[in-house]
Amino acid sequence: MIQIAHYSEEHQQSIIDLILGIQQNEFNIPITLADQPDLLTIPSFYCQNKGAFWVALNDQQVVGTIALIDIGDQMGAIRKMFVHQDFRGKELGIATLLLNAMLAHCRQHGLTAIYLGTLPRLQAAMRFYEKNGFVQLPKSTLPPQFPAMTLDTVFYEYKIAG
Repeated sequence: MIQIAHYSEEHQQSIIDLILGIQQNEFNIPITLADQPDLLTIPSFYCQNKGAFWVALNDQQVVGTIALIDIGDQMGAIRKMFVHQDFRGKELGIATLLLNAMLAHCRQHGLTAIYLGTLPRLQAAMRFYEKNGFVQLPKSTLPPQFPAMTLDTVFYEYKIAG
């Protein structure tokens, strides 16, 4: 049974292994742990103000992640949305469970919009975001405080209804 939980230090290495494995082995993205020091400082990087980090657990094994950065002005940025390839798809709905946990947190904490950046080659992720109400927008219209990643070229916004 899949469980969505807040980050715990015991999950850190599993999170690193999951994310690097997907980035490097599955999508051939040239990124290392050194390029993502936030993975070594999850509580201080993500879990500040209205930010948070969640994991999807299957029998205590980390099979998915999603993070929210509080960027101020009642807005957030999604980062680290990953689901292990063996656990993807509508049957288990892990990506939806992670997204819904994050959106519930946003509503509870009064956020009004969230943003994210991704890569054009991640077509399945883009379809997922669009099916869930995210609207693509030009980089030039992002809030100035949005922490854009160097590799990201496709950006989305989600307006949170009260």
